[in-house]
Amino acid sequence: MTQTLLHQILDYANRADPYPIYEELRRTPVHHDTDGPYVISTYYEIRSLLHDPRLSSDARNLASGGADPLAESASEESALPPSFLRLDPPEHDRLRRMTNRHFGPPHSPHRVDAMRPELHDIVGGLIDGLGDPGRIDLVEEFSYPFPVTVICRLLGIPREDEARFHTWADTLAASLDPDPDADPAERGKGTVEARMQLGMYLAGLIEERRKNPGDDMLSQLATAEGQDGPMTTMELLSTAALLLIAGHETTVNLITNGMLTLLRNPDVLQRLRAEPRLAVPIVEELLRFEPPVQLLPGRTALADIEVRGVTIPKGSTLWLVLASGNRDPQRFENPDRFDPDRPDVQHLGLGSGIHSCFGAPLARLEAQLALSELARRLEKPRLLEDPPPYRQNAVLRGPRHLRIACDGIRP
Repeated sequence: MTQTLLHQILDYANRADPYPIYEELRRTPVHHDTDGPYVISTYYEIRSLLHDPRLSSDARNLASGGADPLAESASEESALPPSFLRLDPPEHDRLRRMTNRHFGPPHSPHRVDAMRPELHDIVGGLIDGLGDPGRIDLVEEFSYPFPVTVICRLLGIPREDEARFHTWADTLAASLDPDPDADPAERGKGTVEARMQLGMYLAGLIEERRKNPGDDMLSQLATAEGQDGPMTTMELLSTAALLLIAGHETTVNLITNGMLTLLRNPDVLQRLRAEPRLAVPIVEELLRFEPPVQLLPGRTALADIEVRGVTIPKGSTLWLVLASGNRDPQRFENPDRFDPDRPDVQHLGLGSGIHSCFGAPLARLEAQLALSELARRLEKPRLLEDPPPYRQNAVLRGPRHLRIACDGIRP
């Protein structure tokens, strides 16, 4: 039964609505098959494990043998060393601390908020550039280009190089999704080539910024001399790649899932149009209701761990199904209802514990600005197909295309 449920999670046929499967999973909070991962699906157990130092995120601790069908994608890295996302303390803590010093509080509390005017301009430009209002692909024309442009501005990529950066991001993003129709060898070759070109470009840019630093984040990372010393070039490259891929992919899905949910809830969309500040609670409820990251695979037990009376042996692989925990009726009343007025929305949509989403402040702001401006400027928006076609990826869930129409675009 458990194996059948795991296959259902991975089955593309269920991508548009995986929540009935998660409901079935929650009947047994710790699911396990003899040769598969332990699957945790209830809110309090997931939250506890996210704070448990006995659970490792380091891909080097994953057992071999292929028992976890998502382990390969979870541990996949380029020739770069692992980013801090895939490390445990103390390595994780050092690199995250060094990166956060130039991204958020307490050392750089205004980094994200200071980008607000620029983000607003990017959003406005993309909406101005939407094509035929009778047939808009919101992913291709808005949700996809917006976050990668923001990452370029954050890192300080020269404007004339942004198009190349977008191309590399497109290739790397596509590599995250299974593609049963593509030639694996050719696809892999293209991914490796994009990684090499991106790596060489960033390495050159890092050296330039060490000699002539600006006020961008890459310059500050390249020239930092804090308590942990400077980052090596390889650490800088893996951190920049993390900001690009993780920061881009999750935000694309958050914005697209958000617009899809609003179009399915026109009363909330109308409220947002009249009250832009409602974007803040809307985004928090979206992170609970339709999180861009559905589950965290590739976790390893460093010791025996007991969860709800079940002993998970040392060395076992775990999946933490965040999206299932977010719909747990033991934690949230009427969990399958989208309710931006929900009084207590401590969701798992951005993780928790030491690996909580590093880019959360930026992702939240991007989604708030994007959804409030789309609500304000699109006249009578409506879905052209529901459900839309989804990405193949079972971990990073979101529509591959979101085709909508509207009667016009307000200035």
